[in-house]
Amino acid sequence: HNAKGIALFLEGYCILYNTARQKKCTHESKPVIRQRINMLADLLVEMKSQGYSGACWGYNFDWQNREVYRPRFTPTVVATSFCGEALFKAYEITKNQNHLHNALSSCDFIVKDLNRTEIDNNQFIFSYSPMDRSKVYNASLLGAKLLSIGYRYTNNTEWYKLAKQATETIVNKQDRDGSWIYGEHKVQTWKDNFHTGFNLECIWKVSTNLNEPSLIRSFEKGLNFYLNNFFIDRRIPKYYDNKKYPIDIHSSAQLITTLFETNKLQENKDIARNVIEWTLENMRNSERGTFKYQVKPFFSSSIPYMRWAQAWMFRSLTQYIKFFENEDLD
Repeated sequence: HNAKGIALFLEGYCILYNTARQKKCTHESKPVIRQRINMLADLLVEMKSQGYSGACWGYNFDWQNREVYRPRFTPTVVATSFCGEALFKAYEITKNQNHLHNALSSCDFIVKDLNRTEIDNNQFIFSYSPMDRSKVYNASLLGAKLLSIGYRYTNNTEWYKLAKQATETIVNKQDRDGSWIYGEHKVQTWKDNFHTGFNLECIWKVSTNLNEPSLIRSFEKGLNFYLNNFFIDRRIPKYYDNKKYPIDIHSSAQLITTLFETNKLQENKDIARNVIEWTLENMRNSERGTFKYQVKPFFSSSIPYMRWAQAWMFRSLTQYIKFFENEDLD
């Protein structure tokens, strides 16, 4: 099992549980979905990385990016943010105190185990993991988002302060056109689709959870760049802002999540429908029901990656259905 994949499926089932109140769903569906929520939440808790100040999660494989190598199960702010938020959402349905305890504990990992690189004027960037001092914008924002959710439950003033500072740091890194590069390292200067979506979702949630409306201007500016630069004809998702390929399933999924989580689906439902329709027509195996990883000019990868493709699309489709629950959907 991959912890982030499990977290995405858990979030999706939480959305399905809430959607099950609509007339189309049978009465028996809610207990079945609730059972799956408990199963996945318990599984996440069992999968925690050990030896840290709070609940945390990493990938179940060694992995190497453009900057650093990390052994399997090394906890990261990214995986932990997704797992922690999923447990918060599971708690809202189940009222299982163990789910809440571990979700809140994940905030301790963010505060006590991650490194912080100071920028200036009390600004800083959270590291990707405890073993590095990387300065990746979306990763730091994911840490801030989790702290802001924890603050909503506890009124912990330290979490409030750190979430606000970390978010303001990345807001100040925003280019004039509303975009962000990936990070501060010399090999991290690209601008891509779904990490921009992460940034927007995090800034919105921090602003909402901390009641900091000053952050919304950055969100609005970033959303405008996102929608106008990462989707050809407002239909086909690009990976980068300046070239079409590769077309990645993650980009399709993240559009729906970004708009759903920031209450922007209503005013952008046309692009959401267009992207979903294009994705179902071009990136889905109709016989197996699985989604391709990437489409490229001369070949595609149809490997049904569970974490990268299926989990992301499962969650985004549950969000899409939840929003359009009163309309007829195929």
